[in-house]
Amino acid sequence: MSCQLSNPDQFQTGERKATTVPYSQTLACSLILSRIDYCNAVLHGAPSYSIKKLQRVQNNAAARIVLEAPRRSHASQLLRTLHWLPVQQRIDYKVALLTFKVRSTSTPSYLRLLIKDREHDRNLRSTTKALCQPFTTTTFAKHAFRCSAPALWNSLPQTILSSDSVAVFKLRLKTFLFSQAFSSFSAH
Repeated sequence: MSCQLSNPDQFQTGERKATTVPYSQTLACSLILSRIDYCNAVLHGAPSYSIKKLQRVQNNAAARIVLEAPRRSHASQLLRTLHWLPVQQRIDYKVALLTFKVRSTSTPSYLRLLIKDREHDRNLRSTTKALCQPFTTTTFAKHAFRCSAPALWNSLPQTILSSDSVAVFKLRLKTFLFSQAFSSFSAH
């Protein structure tokens, strides 16, 4: 995921700064966000208290430090200014991107064996690129890639699913998840 700042001058407070905002942002992306993103696809479906711990790290250690924002500033506005996805959306982004890569390149083959296209009896205009969701009896099994990837994939809009390249898919997916994450915030 790219780390870009939509309005870097918004939170500049002091006249003399030790580092610039883009430099701080690069450091935060390479040191903090890379650790949050490392193997975070495993957390898909994890309890919210586990996700909240990582979200606090992203809010406090990354966003507030980069923008030198006061401790009481609203974290959603900071993440929006930095154009960073919240942790839950970062996890969804990673699982959806992995699913797209598996579907388009069939690699890694062991993951391709876990997801199957939904087969339709007839060729209809309403036929989509949906994946077959396996039936599970336990909540724990729903967190596995073979169950969570199809569920997430089937929840995405057709405009994202019809992307013809990884770059287009990433752009559309991030835009969708970003608007989904901050739609409730912008309504206030």
